[in-house]
Amino acid sequence: TLSKARTAAIVQLAKEIGEGKHGNYDSLMITHNNKLVFESYHKRGRYNLVHPQASATKGLTSLVLGRAIQLGYLTMADLNKPLVSFLKDVDESKLVKGADKITLHKALTMQGGLNIDTEKWQEIEKTPTALRGQGLVQTLLEHSAPITAESQIYKYGNFNPMLVMTVIDAVVPGTAEDFIKTEVLDKLNISNYRWATHPSGLPQAGSRVNLTSRDMLKVGNIVASKGKWQGQPFVSAEYLTKATRGIVKPTEDWMPDDYRYGYFWYQAPVKVNDKTYDVSFAWGGGGQRVIVVEELELVIAITGHDREDKIMAKISEIVIPAFM
Repeated sequence: TLSKARTAAIVQLAKEIGEGKHGNYDSLMITHNNKLVFESYHKRGRYNLVHPQASATKGLTSLVLGRAIQLGYLTMADLNKPLVSFLKDVDESKLVKGADKITLHKALTMQGGLNIDTEKWQEIEKTPTALRGQGLVQTLLEHSAPITAESQIYKYGNFNPMLVMTVIDAVVPGTAEDFIKTEVLDKLNISNYRWATHPSGLPQAGSRVNLTSRDMLKVGNIVASKGKWQGQPFVSAEYLTKATRGIVKPTEDWMPDDYRYGYFWYQAPVKVNDKTYDVSFAWGGGGQRVIVVEELELVIAITGHDREDKIMAKISEIVIPAFM
């Protein structure tokens, strides 16, 4: 149990969020040791309303891949094989030089290395039939500049999430859409959600998913419990260890300097007094965050519609210390 002072500090923070003192946020949720200990809704937030996840969707896509590994449809070794080797409909003879350098590992760390002329791509999008299914990857890898060691640097977005979703669709029984519903969402008792479809016909992978705040906590608790759900292995623990590790340093100027990137999950050190915690989180624009402090078995979910998105400072200052 928390001390009265620490509890009061979290309640005070929630009141201030409600008054808009820290930006436009819609919910603040906390689980500790897999139990819901704090829940607050503000502005557009309600317990039974789904909320846009923006790029926090990417963290969920990563767990879907980890679920496929847990069920044996992929192995950890497969993460370093050419991505096209899983795509039987792709004609490799037509691809640009170096296309085989793109692996799941590279795509998951935003280092796929695609380089496509924007105007050319806008032209291609006018005939969406060519992008159906694996046609998306075929088209991307026909029209990109060659993939080289120099091009395979961190570049956020850059079609990487959909490269990963295309492989999921290729390796699981049935479709990626069926797999996400039956093997992930149904198993987590998530029925109130929206998962949009990409022009390829596959599920979106980088954004356009809506979940409730409570269901965001479920996503976080899988990470906090090393891949378990209700005590049973759910997502490959070996995969998760890698996914939530800081593998590359992001180079976008809007990402704080101490942030690192794993497999669609961020990692950052949070210093509390003289102790530093490794914090993993899925993060989407507007303030969507699933924050996991595994060492404390602590999961925090936040939703918002805030352009500045500076709430993380308050989480580090008030919420995490309360559970030390």
